[in-house]
Amino acid sequence: MSRPAVEVADILRAQGNRFLDRYEKSFGFQQLKVLRAIQRCRTAALGGHIDACPRCGYQAAISYNSCRNRHCPKCQTQARERWLAARERDLLATDYFHVVFTVPHELNVLALDNQRLFYDLLFQASAQTMLQVAADPKHLGAEIGLISILHTWGQNLLLHPHVHCAVPSGGLSPDHSRWLRPRYPFFLPVKVLGRVFRGKFCAGLKRLYRRKRLRCAGPASTLADPKQFRQLFRRLHRQDWVVYAKPAFGGPMQVLRYLGRYTHRVAISNHRLLAFDGECVTFRWKDYAHGGKQRKMTITGTGFLRRFFLHVLPKGFVRIRHFGFLSNRFRASQLAACRRLLAMRTPEPPGSPNSSDSPSTWHCPHCGAQMVVAQRLTAAEVSRCSYFDSS
Repeated sequence: MSRPAVEVADILRAQGNRFLDRYEKSFGFQQLKVLRAIQRCRTAALGGHIDACPRCGYQAAISYNSCRNRHCPKCQTQARERWLAARERDLLATDYFHVVFTVPHELNVLALDNQRLFYDLLFQASAQTMLQVAADPKHLGAEIGLISILHTWGQNLLLHPHVHCAVPSGGLSPDHSRWLRPRYPFFLPVKVLGRVFRGKFCAGLKRLYRRKRLRCAGPASTLADPKQFRQLFRRLHRQDWVVYAKPAFGGPMQVLRYLGRYTHRVAISNHRLLAFDGECVTFRWKDYAHGGKQRKMTITGTGFLRRFFLHVLPKGFVRIRHFGFLSNRFRASQLAACRRLLAMRTPEPPGSPNSSDSPSTWHCPHCGAQMVVAQRLTAAEVSRCSYFDSS
């Protein structure tokens, strides 16, 4: 893929100080840490390394180190490849469905000041909805597994919390003697999912509110009044909550490629940035409200950064989670039962010669061997090397 014309790091280096001057009071430590990491990513400030070929001795020029921050648009490729390689051994020989749970935009004001609580609840309510409806004999009557991935943004970078779920097409019967396949083209009835999800999420928010764990400040300050809070939830209960489902999109290798588009995304990739003139940023976005039409948006640099940093997650927050028979506690034993019922062979153990346990690395341009790190350099050493190279 060609190098993008503009990067988020370019905008940060040009507008970062102005942005901080304006939003410093509302900026948390985690957001500041992300800002500094992206600014310094792949620059001499983080040091560097020299790669060499163990076969022919070819030595590359100095490469600057990456920041490895999960919010950095340049640092997700290797993390995604490692995750996908690990998940490849968990995939089943069946089709997979893609289900998306979205909360109404009226709740965004609560998400802003209660990120950890709000997004935890979104994970739990959506997963428990899937597990409960699937276990109902009227719909499937089976134990299912799912991978849930949190996204907090829309294409225009505004707050839009939603969870993407990848679900194997079917599940284990209660006695684990049969693999039960779905009766519906969209796996489970989406209207039923929407109603159950609405009930679980609203009940969870009310519980947090009663226990005084929800912070109602800034745009959400009116909700500190219990009367206003009750009125909001009466409106929410009258709405149909959106649960979106796609038909089965193929077998295990197709789902692996599909998941790669969702697992380690950040709010915007550098390749969606079209121009930056020092003051305003232009980026490409899909207008899903009008049939996914491609549009361009131009906003100020500080406005762009404000939107970007809405999506920095709390420290240690896990945004890819597994539920049902894919949860960590039951995965090994229940996946073995699934493979037996689906007549699958046991996957190769990690590190075996034929397994895809490690992502591909940079190969020597002369002989094709894998390059290895021959020398690591500190920031001071990189600066010295750069000085002598330019002399």
